[in-house]
Amino acid sequence: MTNKFKLCIFGDSGVGKTTFTRKYLTGVFEENTKTTIGADLAVKYFEQEGKSVGLQIWDFAGEEHYKVLFPSFVQDAKGGIYMFDITDTNSLKKIKDWLSFFQNKDHDLWAPILMVGTKIDLYENREVDAEDALDIARSNGLLGYIECSSKTGENVEEIFSAITKIMMQKAGLI
Repeated sequence: MTNKFKLCIFGDSGVGKTTFTRKYLTGVFEENTKTTIGADLAVKYFEQEGKSVGLQIWDFAGEEHYKVLFPSFVQDAKGGIYMFDITDTNSLKKIKDWLSFFQNKDHDLWAPILMVGTKIDLYENREVDAEDALDIARSNGLLGYIECSSKTGENVEEIFSAITKIMMQKAGLI
């Protein structure tokens, strides 16, 4: 039996959500991707912790005018990846707005979420310090912070593995 999990990838436009997702799904870095309209859905099946897993990966558009659709996309999500660009401080400014879609009436997050800093291959242009990002993740109740590069592939598999393990634990599968 396959255990299915809906995973939402979200954050501001241009932070690299689509290239990150495609790198994970295909192993290929696509430099010139088109802007996501609404959301893209992909599914990947694999084995983890001795269990059959199916991830429904929802890559949500980061433009402001699509946020009205976001509540319906996050419904029934079992986890999330909040992404920002380490070379653009502004890409972190709306974190509370994004996370509000995952909060219950007590302002606690109802789904486990990891924060991911993208584009670490552009380290010479870094604007967000890793320690500062980790503090922001902790102060917002997120389960961790990991940096990655979709271009080099660094930590891409590890991020999906980590969030899948967290979702499996929450579901009582491991």
